[in-house]
Amino acid sequence: MRLEVENLRVTFPHPAGPRDVVRGVSFAMGPERLGIVGESGSGKSLTVRAILRLLPRRAQFAADRLHFDGEDLRTADERRLGRLRGRRIGFVMQDPKFSLNPVMRAGAQIAEVMRVHLRLSRREAWARTLALLAETGIKEPERIARAYPHELSGGLGQRVMIAMALAAGPELLIADEPTSALDVTVQEEILRLLEALTRERGMGLILVSHDLPLIARVAQRILVMYAGRIVEELPAAALGRARHPYTQGLIACLPRLGEERARLVQLVRDPAWRAG
Repeated sequence: MRLEVENLRVTFPHPAGPRDVVRGVSFAMGPERLGIVGESGSGKSLTVRAILRLLPRRAQFAADRLHFDGEDLRTADERRLGRLRGRRIGFVMQDPKFSLNPVMRAGAQIAEVMRVHLRLSRREAWARTLALLAETGIKEPERIARAYPHELSGGLGQRVMIAMALAAGPELLIADEPTSALDVTVQEEILRLLEALTRERGMGLILVSHDLPLIARVAQRILVMYAGRIVEELPAAALGRARHPYTQGLIACLPRLGEERARLVQLVRDPAWRAG
C-alpha cells in the first residue's frame, strides 16, 4: 500500500475572491501510522476528505499527484471511487451520533458494507459483523448489533464506526478526530484499539486530531498543519525536539499535572507562518 499526495489544494469561492483552505499539501506514506495535527480550521479534515474526493460541492480540488497504489484518484470516476471507498480505503468519521444512520440498526450498517463490497449473503455478512464487533472489543456483539445508534454510548458508537470502516478489509484506514466526542478513558481505549488493529492487519493509518499528545502516542510520523499547509514533519518520538515555532507553541500551551503556572502560555502567531 502506498499513498502519494503532491501539491494538494482545496479552494472555496468567496465574495472577495477564491479562498485557499488547503495549500500545497504534499506527503507520501506506506503501511505506517501517520498523524496529522493542528488547530481547528487548519485544514486537516479537508485534506483527508480530498483524498477520498468527499468534499462539499462548492469546493474546488486540484493536485499535481494523488495516487493510491499507482491509481490516479484525480481522474477516477464516481463508480471507481465508490469501489475504493470502504473497500480499499476505510474512513472513520467524527462523532458517531451524526455519522451513523439513525434509522438503521448498528449491525445492519456494518453488514451492508460487506454485502456491497464483498458480495456476501445476508447470513455471511451478519456472522462477520458479529465477529468484527467482537474484534473491536465489544463484549456483547449480538446485542450491540441489534441496537440503534441512539441506544449506544459514545465509545460503543465509535467502535461500531471502526468496525464499519474495517468491514471490507481496507489497506488504508483514515480516522478523522475519532476520539473528539469521548471522555479521556474511552479515548485511550479507542486509540489502543486503532493501533492494535492496524498493526495486526498490516494496514496504513492516517489519524487526524488537534491533540498533540494523543497523536504522539499512536503515530510513527507526524505532519503539523497551520493555515492549510504543512509547516513541519517529524517522527512522533522527536515531538519534544520540534523546530517550527508553531509546533513549539502548541506544545508549550499544554497544561501539565504537577506544574504550577500563573497563566497558561498563549500561542502568538507570526504572519510569516502562513507564507512559509
